[in-house]
Amino acid sequence: MRLDEFIEEFERDEEAERRHLAREKSYEITNHLEDVERQFEQVVQGDSLFGSTAPEIFVGRSNYPDVSTGLLSPMEQEADPTQFATSEKWYQQGLAIDDVLQRRTGLLNSTRSTEVNVEDVWDGFVGVQREVAIADSPVDVEVGLDSTPNLDLSLDDISTPTGPRARATDATLAENPSVPRAVEKTLEDDDWAAEGAMTYLYRRGFDVYDINTILSAGALGQGRNRRLVPTRWSITAVDDTVGQYLRGSLQNASSIDEVQVYYNEYIGNEYWVVLAPGNWEFELVELKAPGSIWNPNPEGDYYLAADYEGYEGRTGYVEETAGAYHASRLGVLEHLEDIDRQATCLVIRHASDAYWAPVGVWQIREGVRHAFKSEPATAETFHDAIATLAPQLPVSLSALRRKSNLVAGIQSRLGDF
Repeated sequence: MRLDEFIEEFERDEEAERRHLAREKSYEITNHLEDVERQFEQVVQGDSLFGSTAPEIFVGRSNYPDVSTGLLSPMEQEADPTQFATSEKWYQQGLAIDDVLQRRTGLLNSTRSTEVNVEDVWDGFVGVQREVAIADSPVDVEVGLDSTPNLDLSLDDISTPTGPRARATDATLAENPSVPRAVEKTLEDDDWAAEGAMTYLYRRGFDVYDINTILSAGALGQGRNRRLVPTRWSITAVDDTVGQYLRGSLQNASSIDEVQVYYNEYIGNEYWVVLAPGNWEFELVELKAPGSIWNPNPEGDYYLAADYEGYEGRTGYVEETAGAYHASRLGVLEHLEDIDRQATCLVIRHASDAYWAPVGVWQIREGVRHAFKSEPATAETFHDAIATLAPQLPVSLSALRRKSNLVAGIQSRLGDF
């Protein structure tokens, strides 16, 4: 799928409903937001100059192509800025939902409105933002702020939550950023398509977290096409592009020779990853519990969503599982690349009612990535693997078969191995 296919509005907006549920579930977060308000008032007093070290940027999607673009920087002057940036380290540190929300609400989002076309823009507020995005470590910045804060908590199913926002009047770099040579190379080549540049950076050891920030700042792609990419879109675009690259590299690989079942659980989400012998096929089935953030009615039924691709991949947008699909697929493909094998893969995600506030698809990516850190259970056939899983799942096997391409067609697709 081309990058420009992501530049469109998609999915229903239930932010207000999610935010209400999050506040109901955690009085601690509500109290924390009150502390943030007091901290914000100490930092921003009238026409104030806010100095901090910015580890991340944020680009909104409302009113595209005129968007809100921001620098994210800790309000606590002594804080380690690297702890606030979304990364695989959050999983390794075992952060809970409360921990994630507290870290993100500690970041001030200094915003300006701008047009997304930034081909030659390296000065002013947007220029500073782009310099922060391409640097290899957090950058000291000074930002002029006005006196009108917005302390609402912004929750999103794909991007990480953001906290208080203030309109920025200007921004200045307080140091010269260090830019990795690989990033400089992509910037210097005005004929390099964004997809190729993303793949190049990934092969050079950049994780998707770094790449989606660089893409979001409009620092990848052919010169005439460079533009800011909303953070929500850039996350999915990078997961999809890197996933397509890995899938292509495995098309001539041998198949695994036995069925393997992996399991992991993280912050209210359970993941079962079933790999079976055969050519590449992939499906994500999501089971969303009543009373969870995506299925708020506690008296309702489980909500099932699924998306699938065959050996040649997908040609259209992922309708039901959106960013979760690309994040989980990437985790599977990285494992298959590590073992130089291909497989037919089913990922089942159970979002329980313990997942009371969305923290972004990074937790799905890391949940699937780390499922492969444990030894798999084995089964003689894919059918046996699904039957073994059935008692552990919160829905019936017949309901799963009705929703799933892979489970429903398992005998005709794979037979018995």
